[in-house]
Amino acid sequence: MKLYRADDPAALPMAKAALRRPGAVLLLPTETVYGLVCRADDESARRRIFELKSRAGSKPLGWFVADWRMAERRGAILTPAARAAAERHMPGALTMIVRREGGGTVGFRVPDHPLLAALLRGIGEPLAQTSANRSGAPDARDCREALAGLAGEVDLAVDAGELAPGACASTVVDFSGETPKILRQGAVRLDLGGGGRGTEKCE
Repeated sequence: MKLYRADDPAALPMAKAALRRPGAVLLLPTETVYGLVCRADDESARRRIFELKSRAGSKPLGWFVADWRMAERRGAILTPAARAAAERHMPGALTMIVRREGGGTVGFRVPDHPLLAALLRGIGEPLAQTSANRSGAPDARDCREALAGLAGEVDLAVDAGELAPGACASTVVDFSGETPKILRQGAVRLDLGGGGRGTEKCE
């Protein structure tokens, strides 16, 4: 495993290079918690993420995208309400679940983090992503603790130190139906006019 500090100029080019290799999984900081990422079109890497987290394969991975239009170009279907929320809150800690062309749904967000933003622009493709912790364990805000808690080793990690204690996970809103529903109330506070109440609350 290669480990870089977030302020190391080599971190970004090495992360780009790692993602060109099939099966590569990276551990990176976000503006909320540490996360695991891989190319969204890399099936073997997605399987590795499930193994690293000891996570059930039935739980889908979300996407990081450079902007919401990248999600649309990859088959995400945004309703007018979803597009309005994206325009207002992205980039930021908002995860939107939307329908996909051909069936099914996908959850995506535009991270407000300089390293991730530059990485997404550089590769031009969505990254499959999830929090860097064992399934059921607390979110990871320290790189080395995150690495120690995984069931295996990632290909590359970027250490940004301990993230702000008050940072919390993204707000998750389901825009796949007729009425948007808040599934998790997180860093972005949304008022959907009674359209949903969060099942979790970010303290």
